[in-house]
Formats: sequence, C-alpha cells, structure tokens
Amino acid sequence: MQLRFVDSIDAVAAEDWDALGGGDYPFVRHAFLQALEASGAVCLETGWQPRHLLGERDGKLVLALPLYLKFHSYGEYVFDWSWADAYERLGLRYYPKLLSAIPFTPCTGPRLRLSAQIEPESAWRSVLDFLQAACVEHRWSGWHCLFEQPAAAQLLQKLGTAQRVDCQFHWFNRGYDSFEDFLAELNSRKRKNIIKERRRIAEQGFTFTHLTGEQITTADWQLFFDFYRLTYLKRSGHTGYLNLEFFLRIGQQLSENCVLVKAHRGEQTLAAALFFRDDKTLYGRYWGCAAEFDGLHFEACYYQGIDYVIAQQLQRFDGGAQGEHKIARGFEPVLTYSHHWLTDERLAAAVSDFVTREAEAVEDYAEQCRAHLPYRISPC
Repeated sequence: MQLRFVDSIDAVAAEDWDALGGGDYPFVRHAFLQALEASGAVCLETGWQPRHLLGERDGKLVLALPLYLKFHSYGEYVFDWSWADAYERLGLRYYPKLLSAIPFTPCTGPRLRLSAQIEPESAWRSVLDFLQAACVEHRWSGWHCLFEQPAAAQLLQKLGTAQRVDCQFHWFNRGYDSFEDFLAELNSRKRKNIIKERRRIAEQGFTFTHLTGEQITTADWQLFFDFYRLTYLKRSGHTGYLNLEFFLRIGQQLSENCVLVKAHRGEQTLAAALFFRDDKTLYGRYWGCAAEFDGLHFEACYYQGIDYVIAQQLQRFDGGAQGEHKIARGFEPVLTYSHHWLTDERLAAAVSDFVTREAEAVEDYAEQCRAHLPYRISPC
C-alpha cells in the first residue's frame, strides 16, 4: 500500500472517499470536510492546513485519514496548551503539529476510513510508521488523534501512542415510546424538576418545529447563522469558527444528516439549534438565539433532542463536550479517547506519565457522576 499526503479534500473524488468504511457518520463524509475547506473555515490562514492521508493499492483508494497541520490548539476540545508551554520552555517548537480530528467537532467516531479488504491493525501500524517518519523529517512536534472510537483506541494504545481519557455526557434511548416513558424511569424529584422546566418554557409561549433535509430552506440557514453569530459574539467576543457559506454548503450537500430545531413565540422565530444525525446517533452541535430566555437553551438543545431521538428510534444522543448539569436530566458519563505521539522523547515520556495519572482521575470522576444519575434503577 502506498501512502501519501494531499493538501485538499478535493484531491479525492467524493464517491471514492465515501465508499470507504465509516458508515453514515456525518463528520468524516467528504461533503462535511469539503464544506469546511471550501468555505475557508479550515485553511492555513485559520491555523488548519489540510494534509489528508491517502492509501492506495493498485491505483485504488483503500485508506483515508482526515489530517491537518495545526498552528495552534483552538477548536480541538482536547487541551494541550501546557504541553506547548513545556516545549517552549525547552526552546523547542510545538507548532505545527499533525492532527487527525474533525475541526470544531468533539464527537467520537471513525477517523481512519478503510476498504473492507484492509485489516485495521496492520493499517494503523502502517499509518503510524508513515506519520512518525513524516514528523521527524518535517520537524513537526508530533501526531494527535482525537475522539477515536473505542476499538481503534485500543489498537492505538497497543501500538504505543499515549492514550488520553476524558468524559462527556450522552443520553441513551432504552426503547422509549415517548418522553413520558423516559420520565417514568426517573426518581420522583428529578422527574418533577424536568416537568417543571418544560412547563416554564410552554408558559413563556414557546413552540418548536423540527426541520430535516430539504425542509431547511436558505432563509432558515441565514436565520440560524444570524443567531449563531450573535450568540458567539455575546459569549466569546468573536463571531464563531464557521461562516454562512459553510452552513449553506452542508444544507445543500449533507441535508439528509441535518436536523434544525426552531423555537417560536407567536410569529417570531427567536432561537434555533442545529443537530446532525446518522442511523444510530443524534449529535448536538450549534445553537443561537436572538435574546436570552429562561431555560430556552436547554429545551432547544437537549429536551428537543431527546424528543427527536425517541421519535426517530435512534439509540443515542451525543450532546457535545462538558456539562455536569446534564446528569440530572438523564445524560450518562461516557469516556472519550485521544492519542498522542511526540517526537521529543523527554516530553513524550512526561506526557505519557501525565495522561496515565489523569486517566485514573477521569475514570473516578465518571464513576462518581454515575452514582448521581437520576434513574430509579441504575442503567446497565
């Protein structure tokens, strides 16, 4: 198998890229990655220089790995600023680094796309050998792979990368026919609290519509982007990582994976939440509002998501990074994994020791969170 870098997702035909394994997980689809690049959200100027890895056999694409040269650590959700500081204190350069991740997307899923004829462990071994040699040759500080699936995480750890563990909170559908079925599984106090929260939204006069696929119009995307930009500006002082062109492109090219929840009061649409979906999972991603309303964010981004998962008989709702407040609403702790290989042996050893000790603390934290789940009978 011959491995090589390409500087744009457009160097690969969409049908060839999407024919590789990865299911319908939306964030490694050609259309999603292409929308990021074509809109300018991901490029050298934003610190995300595409350097995707391709593997070919007899002239046919059999392997693909989303890959970027990163010149900072923004938009990753696995924080390594202290590692960069350690490099600088030693007079070394941490950036650029080589990163396998989905930009601005802390969602676990497949990273290495493979033909069915390629064995995963041998593929990862070849990829690691190639990337490690490239890091040494080009003086990149190392390679990082974020939010890989558990099976691949085990392989990467076996192959010698340092595994870092973190914790998110996901909601699981255990065959519920309605939101009320879910509520019935909770203890009385938590159930009453959720009913009270949802009633407060209704009392403010809010109603919601769920739009999918081609139901989402250009005007809907424009309105959502206005909300997204305004909310980022209020909270972070900038207008967000993504632009209108990105959202218009995914609306055209990835419409079957998009779910837009709009919050209305009377004739006005005052907020919206954007989700992505595949055949098993709903992914909560972006939110925006015209003004702040009591409880609206959680209703639009979480309770409406649960409603959708139940109605569509999906298995899981990945609500995104962080959020202990989700525990009381039935979201359960889930471990996530990233993997790291550094060229400098001294810092590689220090990072390996750090992530080992950190993992113990994170696993303890997840167990403590599990003890506070609101279910009458602890989920299996």
